[in-house]
Amino acid sequence: MSSAAGPDPSEAPEERPSLPGTLERQAPLPHMGRAELSPNATTSLAWGRQSWLEQIWNAEAVCRDCTAEAAALERELLEDYRFGRQQLVELCGHASAVAVTKAFPLPALSRKQRTVLVVCGPEQNGAVGLVCARHLRVFEYEPTIFYPTRSLDLLHRDLTTQCEKMDIPFLSYLPTEVQLINEAYGLVVDAVLGPGVEPREVGGPCTRALATLKLLSIPLVSLDIPSGWDAETGSDSEDGLRPDVLVSLAAPKRCAGRFSGRHHFVAGRFVPDDVLRKFALRLPGYTGTDCVAAL
Repeated sequence: MSSAAGPDPSEAPEERPSLPGTLERQAPLPHMGRAELSPNATTSLAWGRQSWLEQIWNAEAVCRDCTAEAAALERELLEDYRFGRQQLVELCGHASAVAVTKAFPLPALSRKQRTVLVVCGPEQNGAVGLVCARHLRVFEYEPTIFYPTRSLDLLHRDLTTQCEKMDIPFLSYLPTEVQLINEAYGLVVDAVLGPGVEPREVGGPCTRALATLKLLSIPLVSLDIPSGWDAETGSDSEDGLRPDVLVSLAAPKRCAGRFSGRHHFVAGRFVPDDVLRKFALRLPGYTGTDCVAAL
């Protein structure tokens, strides 16, 4: 929060529920209501479910393995265009945070509704989540991170250090009592699993976290795909996570056709036009200097 504005005299200190367990960096957890989705953001119903997916990927591309296509697109950026891995993670994490601000504009939120729980896994989606949390702090939201299975990868360690240096608190564990989370946070960002990563690959803590996220009543924002969904078929979309907001990174994955939440954003403005043409992608236009576009 900006210190220039000073404390709000209308919001006196109150008794606040605390999550069980110990925080690695202690932070007050306010009792708060549900953050409401912005009525002004464009909803993902605009193009229809399958029709917009077919418009983004041409008919041939839709029939191919989009997980393999996404990996090939990333290789193109890394090897041919000489993007750095950290650079791509930074671009995606920043755009993810911008998408959160569009779905949940800060001026529309009370001070109690600005707390965001970012749940990160040990793979690349988790790294994007760490960057997203850092930018949310810059944008004057109040993020807290739950990162149960920490990667030994140098990039993950650097991003974790950046969050710690910015005094973003890390939860030592996620309570199984769902109501405590509902009361403590305005929304949750799911950055646990990305395309091609299954829950069994990341271990018990992440699997248990996903089971808890399924039960929340506060809004859920998933990065790239809802964790646990098959990137191709969307299997587990019925019994898995049901996010309110989906932020597709670079381009929507095929499973996004099963997304039924209110807001779908694509964060792919950094993809060069030649790469879009090579992979037969027809993404929506970006407005002004926006780094995300609503579908």
